[in-house]
Amino acid sequence: MSLPPSSPDVPRVTIRDETLLSDNWGRLTRYQIDYRRSDGRIERQTREVYDRGEGAVILLYDRDGGTVVLTRQFRLPAFVAGEDPELIEACAGLLDAQDPETAIRREAEEETGYRVGTVERLWTAFMTPGSVTERLHFFIAPYEAGMKISGGGGEEAEGEDIEVLEMRLAEALEMVRTGEICDAKTIMLLQHVALAGIMS
Repeated sequence: MSLPPSSPDVPRVTIRDETLLSDNWGRLTRYQIDYRRSDGRIERQTREVYDRGEGAVILLYDRDGGTVVLTRQFRLPAFVAGEDPELIEACAGLLDAQDPETAIRREAEEETGYRVGTVERLWTAFMTPGSVTERLHFFIAPYEAGMKISGGGGEEAEGEDIEVLEMRLAEALEMVRTGEICDAKTIMLLQHVALAGIMS
């Protein structure tokens, strides 16, 4: 539905109505908006937005050994899409009201068993901006054998059943090429480490 052209001082977006559709693991809301197109016409649109909070992700790397630490876990959306649901990923999780660095240190310890020292914050990115509000905070951190304090595996009470993988960076990059690693956040971090020459 298009309405007559507007003046330039009309806001780009005006929310006309919002309806909460679900409030379980996250909040799913249907919005009805007036959107001012580039030519000035106002268009009535309906969109659904999923809000599950913000998250953080970290890639652990051993510069001397040339290895990285990844995880493998079941992902229902991949299963529903007809793909292998056992995805290989960098360690990640929701912030759960913590600041990003505190949250990712917690996640690294829970999932991989490593208690990391210095972490480097890279950037923050929307991962699925067409429908999801989640912003993901990206980190990398060096690791070594002495930082291992447990077997990792995640929180069983939260349904996590995580396998910890240590592999050479070159192997991980080849798995990206073959499609064995198809998780976007993980691909971004692996390519950053490779292109920045961090492991060389």
